[in-house]
Amino acid sequence: MTKQNIIVCAVDGSEAAKNAVRWAANTAVKRGVPLRLVSSYAMPQFLYAEGMVPPQELYDDLEAETLEKVNEATEAAKEFAPGVDVSHQIEEGSPIDMLLDLSEQCEMVVMGSRGLGGFSGMVLGSVSGAVVSHASCPVVVVREDNHVTEANKYGPVVVGVDGSEVSQKALENAFKEASARGAKLVAVHTWMDMQVQASLAGLAAAQQQWKVVEEEQHAILGERLAGFTSMFPDVEVVKVVTRDRPARALSEASEGAQLLVVGSHGRGGFKGMLLGSTSRSLLQSTPVPLMVVRGVEPKRR
Repeated sequence: MTKQNIIVCAVDGSEAAKNAVRWAANTAVKRGVPLRLVSSYAMPQFLYAEGMVPPQELYDDLEAETLEKVNEATEAAKEFAPGVDVSHQIEEGSPIDMLLDLSEQCEMVVMGSRGLGGFSGMVLGSVSGAVVSHASCPVVVVREDNHVTEANKYGPVVVGVDGSEVSQKALENAFKEASARGAKLVAVHTWMDMQVQASLAGLAAAQQQWKVVEEEQHAILGERLAGFTSMFPDVEVVKVVTRDRPARALSEASEGAQLLVVGSHGRGGFKGMLLGSTSRSLLQSTPVPLMVVRGVEPKRR
């Protein structure tokens, strides 16, 4: 299926979703692409008990309620990002199916993280788990407390780099975002060399070993960035190499940033990103919106 150069944002009326709408509208304007606000509704299953068929009026009410939320989100998007090209789409059925289908057609899906209603439980629940794990495009998770402020609106884009193929895809997306936003790019690479840590017989010797390893890691990071720095000469790059756990290093580097970008199935420091402690920690605690980039095209349901 041909991709459209469009950003899709989920709407459910929650504060988290409103934050996501504002972030998505701002991103759409900076990228110069359209924004589509989407939502879904479904009839409660208990109304089908004992062979009952819900009256059409109930469907109409649910659709009208959903449309009202979308209209409010549309006004919020226009107010926050004047000039945004915004449309909407409403469907009956599963929000998971809707968002996964749309992820095959768009460049980015944006979701709020503690939404109520149709997209409830976006970070750790079934909707977010399915969309972040199986989407065919990058997914940005915006938490309720991820506000755009004077301190971060012009902040950098931060990206985790671990040398995997998916990490390179994350880098590409991060460079695109930094370029569109006129922002710096902070590339974070972590290393935890257990052999070096085990050789603490002499502190001076250990420190020298760490220095050698750190210099090697700086060189490796430079090689991984080289192709992108030539493709995006307008982006100023800051390299961060640290001997630390990925989640902590990335959270610290993201203070005051506009966006954090990570790969979803990288090797090394970001292995098991989606289901492991690193991803859960970042999704719950990162101070900025988090973009998750998948490494392979998912199989359709």
